[in-house]
Amino acid sequence: MATPKSRQRNVLISGGLFHVYHDSIADGLAVLLPFWKIAFDLSLAQVGLVTTCFEGATALFQVPAGFLGERYGERILLTLGTVATAACFIMIGFAGNIYALGALLVAGGLGAGVQHPLAAAMISKAYARGNQRIVLGTYNFTGDMGKFLFPALAAFVLMVTDWRSLCVGYGALGLLMTACLYRLLCSSHAGGIETEPGGKRCRNRGWGIINKRAFVFLSGIGFIDTAVRAALITFLPFLLIEKSMPMEKAGLALALLYIGGALGKFLCGVLAERIGVIPSIVATEALSGLGILYLYAMPLPAVLPFLPLLGLALHGTSSVLYGSVADFVSPSHVPRAFGLFYTVIISAAAVCPPALGMFGDTFGLGAATIVLGLVALTTLPLTVLLHKAAATSQGVP
Repeated sequence: MATPKSRQRNVLISGGLFHVYHDSIADGLAVLLPFWKIAFDLSLAQVGLVTTCFEGATALFQVPAGFLGERYGERILLTLGTVATAACFIMIGFAGNIYALGALLVAGGLGAGVQHPLAAAMISKAYARGNQRIVLGTYNFTGDMGKFLFPALAAFVLMVTDWRSLCVGYGALGLLMTACLYRLLCSSHAGGIETEPGGKRCRNRGWGIINKRAFVFLSGIGFIDTAVRAALITFLPFLLIEKSMPMEKAGLALALLYIGGALGKFLCGVLAERIGVIPSIVATEALSGLGILYLYAMPLPAVLPFLPLLGLALHGTSSVLYGSVADFVSPSHVPRAFGLFYTVIISAAAVCPPALGMFGDTFGLGAATIVLGLVALTTLPLTVLLHKAAATSQGVP
């Protein structure tokens, strides 16, 4: 029988490893985009639409995943969703045209839709009595480890084989990992169906949002933050290739960005507990916006050492935002509230890349990068509004 502490640890390990795998695919797709652009003869706008196929499907399934998780438990949904994503990634290795690729990305994205709301809710409930921001910051840190590992792995694998073999192998690895994590959660009796004291299943109504204004501003900041991050990750390889980086090494540049991102996810969760949510958001968003403008202006030798610092700011905000969701929500409604929040922010990842791609096709990738940096800075006035709205509750400090 698992002790409470070992159960908490196993939940965090399982949720973290699910996060590693799903985020490695969602953000690791950027490594494959230059190869798909050549293989399927795509424009920049079409490259963005390829990203939308995955991210859009993921966004659409966030809220249903939250409701299904309350009904059937997080464990079974996380398992089935990850199996679906891994299987689709295997089949992408055999895709013969852009239509097959798009269909498989949509199916894989739907499977990936279970991960964020259910893993975050499962961890949040396991650590309901304290340190949620730190724990969720750790959970977010694991996701960025996946974002780092896949580009680094791909950079070496693609030197000896093609992108199709990479997809097949990584999909098979996902199936093996999922089987192990399912057994770990079962042995810990974690992620099961929530019941009331009488043994009946919990039946919740509504969204359970206690402070709606604060939740709206928090979601708005998350939308812009995710839109900027998704667009930059999508087109960073192309920007660096324009600065004379070889295409095969673009994955290493993304790995540098994700190294900083992994550190940022962990440190910013701790930072928010120490100095407060609002100062943390202001610092990371200001650095993100100014850093993207620096990325455009500087030559390749000056850009590469800066990527870890940019990654820290670019990814660190999310730990602060995710850890604040539960502050404005009834504890019994956490899975569906996370589903709603993740729907909003992942929708940004679906919408922004093709929009920026069309802008880049018309005005150039450099102009698109400048616009992206300026958009990141629009989160600063929203942070002021969040602070005022949060002051009406006992939530965000």
